[in-house]
Amino acid sequence: MATIQDGLAPIDKTRVGKTATRLSWGAVLGGVVIAVAVQLVLGILGAGIGLTMVDPVDGTTPGAAGFGIGAGIYWLITTVLALGAGGYAAARVAGVTERFDALVHGLVVWGVTLILTLYLLTSAVGGIIGGAFRTIGAVAGTAGTAVGAAAPAAASVAGIDANDVKDAARDVRSEAAAYLSDAPNDPAQMTPEQAQAEIAKQLPALARGGAEGEQAESRIVDVVAAQRKISRSEAQAQVTRARQQFVQTKNETIATAKSATDKAAGAAAGTSFVLVLALLIGAGAAGFGATAAARRRLR
Repeated sequence: MATIQDGLAPIDKTRVGKTATRLSWGAVLGGVVIAVAVQLVLGILGAGIGLTMVDPVDGTTPGAAGFGIGAGIYWLITTVLALGAGGYAAARVAGVTERFDALVHGLVVWGVTLILTLYLLTSAVGGIIGGAFRTIGAVAGTAGTAVGAAAPAAASVAGIDANDVKDAARDVRSEAAAYLSDAPNDPAQMTPEQAQAEIAKQLPALARGGAEGEQAESRIVDVVAAQRKISRSEAQAQVTRARQQFVQTKNETIATAKSATDKAAGAAAGTSFVLVLALLIGAGAAGFGATAAARRRLR
């Protein structure tokens, strides 16, 4: 048995104590659960409050802008409360006394809650959309199978021979092919429907311009002159006015699309900045709750 000299134990009898873990994942998990639960409860409460404001009978329902601003402010408040409670619970359960350790617990609670929320949102939306498309595909496939199976039975009940049905379908296809055949080269011999189809066929080349566009314009002028029984110069003037109006409408449409794109990009950028600010506020709330728990424990 080893003897003790000068109050010190021999080297072979000393035991080095294990360093305490500064991050308690059990406490972090508990804080995350509390944060998510508080967020869900307050979110459901907010939805109920919002629904009570809807009154389609009296017409006093707030507009979409008002609803959006109110929902954003309420979401920010609930996020601060939920993450503050989660950070406080995590630091309190972990038993930390240093402010830095408490701050780390709060920030980890914030990070895990954020990742979990994004995962739940993306998986839920993807599951809903995928399930909807699978349901539609299954219904469409079942309907097609049912129609294919019921068609011969319905024809038999009606006393129609299947061969007669096939012959009728063949005749319809031949008539459609004749109707959709190329129009006569002479515009004067075209029907109004054939003239419209010919003009529509020449429009893409007219829009492209160049030599091909000039040929298309000349062809359109011939068709208009023959159909309206006017001189070629008058038809040329009408086609020129129509083309100018088309170009003007196209330019206005492009300008409107560019303006809408710029506004959408600006709105998306503003939304991104606001979202980042809200996330930083949530991180601050989680850290504040955790450090408050550490100060309470010290007292």
